[in-house]
Amino acid sequence: MKITDLKVFPVSQFVYVKITTDEGIHGIGEASLSGRSLAVVETLGHLKPLLIGQDATRIEHIWQDIFRGTFWRGGPVMQSALAGIDIALWDLAGKALGVPTYRLLGGATRDKVLVYRHVGGGTPEQLVENSHRLLEEGWKVLRISPIDTIEGGFNPKLAVLRGVEHFSALRKAIGEETEVIFEVHTRLTPIRAIELCNALEEYRPFFVEDPIRSENPASFATLREHTNVPIGTGEQLPTKWLFRELIERELIDYIRVDICHSGGITEGKKIAVMAEVHYQELACHYTASPVSTAAMLHLKMSVPNCAVQEYAPSSGWMNEVLQHDLRTEDGYLLPTDVPGLGIDLNEEAAAAHPHTPSEPPHLRREDGSVQDW
Repeated sequence: MKITDLKVFPVSQFVYVKITTDEGIHGIGEASLSGRSLAVVETLGHLKPLLIGQDATRIEHIWQDIFRGTFWRGGPVMQSALAGIDIALWDLAGKALGVPTYRLLGGATRDKVLVYRHVGGGTPEQLVENSHRLLEEGWKVLRISPIDTIEGGFNPKLAVLRGVEHFSALRKAIGEETEVIFEVHTRLTPIRAIELCNALEEYRPFFVEDPIRSENPASFATLREHTNVPIGTGEQLPTKWLFRELIERELIDYIRVDICHSGGITEGKKIAVMAEVHYQELACHYTASPVSTAAMLHLKMSVPNCAVQEYAPSSGWMNEVLQHDLRTEDGYLLPTDVPGLGIDLNEEAAAAHPHTPSEPPHLRREDGSVQDW
């Protein structure tokens, strides 16, 4: 089964990949990288000649050739492009054999995958109201990010105070049983993160997500030494090598890999195996797209160390561009028996929603200096 074509579809802020073979079977992948989509599109165009004529079943070989076949390796742009190709090949493999992709990854290790929903609210009252609504709908895990409500320049001290205020009000309103993830979005220094984590400990977070930037394991060692709350990070890390020290030194508890930024299902499976040795579980980040959601679902169906998965229902034009059978029940994402990942792309609908130029927010502190986003 030879690869005959690779098409790239920049759709709004997303990037989709379609790989076609000489047997008339195609696979769909995702290579989205928020705010840097066009860089990924150009990279995919550069990689296309390497793929034409390749045996589409040699997924690991193709992955290694793209990653290691030249002098320069990795980086979020290259790894997102590679992810799109890899996910499409795994989708294609399942379709060719007539089985769901997770069957090719080792088979089901579970019946369904727990997901979490985002909860917004500019005030504690709004946060509580929105949380009650989601819990009444049957969702079991919530994710909050109170520091996103700060306006007029980022103030780290205010971020800590605001976060504790919101979480305290939420716990009083919903009780102790509901799991709550607290998202910091890498905006604190280690010392401020320690202050926040210690203040949140009594409210028993599922984990604190990205309390600091992900690049420096030594800073996570400092954080780990001074706080007891569970910690999750990883959505910024594009390779297993960048996860290695965090995993091996047991500096984090939940692996927040985004397989659309880190080389796809192939790399995600390896990171999961590394984490399994240290009893750490996946809590995957996603790009807010059904392709990303489906790819993570199949990965998590196949690994033993799965904690939770980020999720939001798709709607509107997204469901016109992407056909899928993603279903949830009682707070869980359910697998299907559809061959491959269970997704397809409508090229005409994709063309009706072209790339939308945008730049991620550039935050500033109150003194005008750059603040991590």
